[in-house]
Amino acid sequence: MTDFRPPALISLVEALRSRVNEAVDRRRRVDPEPGDGFLGLHLSDARLDELSRREPNDLAVSTRWFTAPPAGDPLAQLRASAGLDDLDLSLLAIAAAPEIDRRFEWSYGYLADDLTKKRATLGLAIELCDHVPTDPLARRKASRSGSLARHGLLEFDDPARPLLGQSLRVPERVVSHLLGDHQLASWLVPLHVDTATLPLDELPTAPLPAASERSLIYLRSEGGAGLFEAAASVVARSGTERRPLVLDLRQRPAGQPLDDLATAVQLEALLRSDITIIVGPLTEAAEAAALRPFFDAQQEVIVTGTDAWNPAWSRRPPLEHRLDIDRPGGWAIGWGLPDETSELQDLAAFRLDGERTLRAARAAELAASIDGTPVGTTHRRLGARLQNAATLENLARRTEPTVDWSDLVLPASHLEQLHEIVARARLRPVVLDGWGMRRGGGRGEGIAVLFAGESGTGKTMSAEVIAGALGQDLYRIDLSTVVDKYIGETEKNLERIFTEAEHANGVLFFDEADALFGKRSEVSDAHDRHANVEVAYLLQRMEEFSGLAILATNLRANLDDAFTRRLTALIDFPMPDATDRARLWDRCLGATAPRDAELDLEFCAKQFELSGGAIRNITLTAAFRAADEEQPISMEHLIRATRQEYVKMGRLVTESEFRNWA
Repeated sequence: MTDFRPPALISLVEALRSRVNEAVDRRRRVDPEPGDGFLGLHLSDARLDELSRREPNDLAVSTRWFTAPPAGDPLAQLRASAGLDDLDLSLLAIAAAPEIDRRFEWSYGYLADDLTKKRATLGLAIELCDHVPTDPLARRKASRSGSLARHGLLEFDDPARPLLGQSLRVPERVVSHLLGDHQLASWLVPLHVDTATLPLDELPTAPLPAASERSLIYLRSEGGAGLFEAAASVVARSGTERRPLVLDLRQRPAGQPLDDLATAVQLEALLRSDITIIVGPLTEAAEAAALRPFFDAQQEVIVTGTDAWNPAWSRRPPLEHRLDIDRPGGWAIGWGLPDETSELQDLAAFRLDGERTLRAARAAELAASIDGTPVGTTHRRLGARLQNAATLENLARRTEPTVDWSDLVLPASHLEQLHEIVARARLRPVVLDGWGMRRGGGRGEGIAVLFAGESGTGKTMSAEVIAGALGQDLYRIDLSTVVDKYIGETEKNLERIFTEAEHANGVLFFDEADALFGKRSEVSDAHDRHANVEVAYLLQRMEEFSGLAILATNLRANLDDAFTRRLTALIDFPMPDATDRARLWDRCLGATAPRDAELDLEFCAKQFELSGGAIRNITLTAAFRAADEEQPISMEHLIRATRQEYVKMGRLVTESEFRNWA
């Protein structure tokens, strides 16, 4: 069993106890009114005379109570990280003593001639350190300009009193840390990212700067991909065994005072002596201004963000490094799959950084344990989808795909084009990163597809099938949440959608796209100018988008011609021919619905030129009628439902089409 060694702060306070006792005894011997029960609460003539004759430092004794803390003790680590000397540590111990031993409250009150004082005053602290109150060095050390106060290790009460009469206080977080409690401050718990499960030594090497003592490093990338693991990699390559202190400002609770947050961040980084990673972006000017003292301090800090470094954030110039990746690719660790496995290619369609990849892997393991099966592609896709933020669902309707390729009834050439879109989404890391075919000019590497065709020809179902093939959700843009009558608001809503979609693993689907992507016209009034601005903004934003967006329209001629160049693919959905209609009639009726023996689906397919959506409506109406009559679905039910659909569509019911059923 090893010998227990108490924290150095306790040893200092115990030594200080003897020093204070000696000072109290010395003061008692010269006290003119030792029996006065109201001593310290009133001022008699004798007491006033004694105080006027007192020397500036009448507490001085020969005993030296301060001893340097041993190496490895929290106080020694704090001394090194904050650059403190013996006098600083002495003042810190004097101010912290009442937090450890309540007897100091009465001793300090007696020595200060004021029993209402429960803490050491600045003047008393200077005297207990064997300095006179007029000593410039001691006054500076114990004042607000000293190292202790600047680092947040020392605070002052009673600001209205003269300097020597102000009480000194050590924050509870500092005292707890020096006593061996290394729990994070409550201010920072919501922001803290636990890196205990992150294998820093497994992170790939990259052309990144190495963290050095007193360095400020700024890492940035478009969309924020790879920043967290890149910052952790910098720490891993710094040659230190310390774990980074990671704080994600995006998780800051609403209403939390920024000044208190900045003070807590600076103090925690100082106490832990760890390399601090601030996960940005610093979107608020007030947020950056509040953190500026922390950035200016000579501490090891790594800041991440998406925008260029703003010189107003710190007087200390950073070592700025831009990551030339917009997809995690090689950063995605945690799946536990060999590099050559084909499943990694399937998972590459998900835009996850290392932290979210680890969370997705844990979620996949949990889902597999519930199913009682080994972790598979379905579990990993589910884990990846769970990492999507809920913000996009406030702007679009999320649909979890329930159809697959077997549900599509389209010509072979159209199916081939849809498969090419899926392959392009999966193979972007291979072609763009591996083969070096990434474009420049600040343009995104997204996929924009236009589905054109009459209503009911399969545009929406095809979008859902693509999302399902990628293992992602389909986000259908709700025009009611986008279009706004006030000038500029529509563009703001669209910007929020695109920004959230950049960080989400889903497929954007713009139905009735001509409402947003309509042709620009000649400007005759302010309304035309505003409408043209909306379209021009969409042209620009679509080119910068890095995800997968599908546009669907019944009126292709109404779309602005400038969109054509920006499209990855354009697919015209035709009306189904007789063969495809026969498949649609059979598919829409399903395999379990009861059918009459005389049902003639070949007749329906040959005679009625309808889209898949119309056939779906007819079979559903016929099924309800048959169920109401408690009979199997018959030709009479289908013909009546077809006639009803014709009337709804405004088409004539002719004998040539309906033949004997007219």
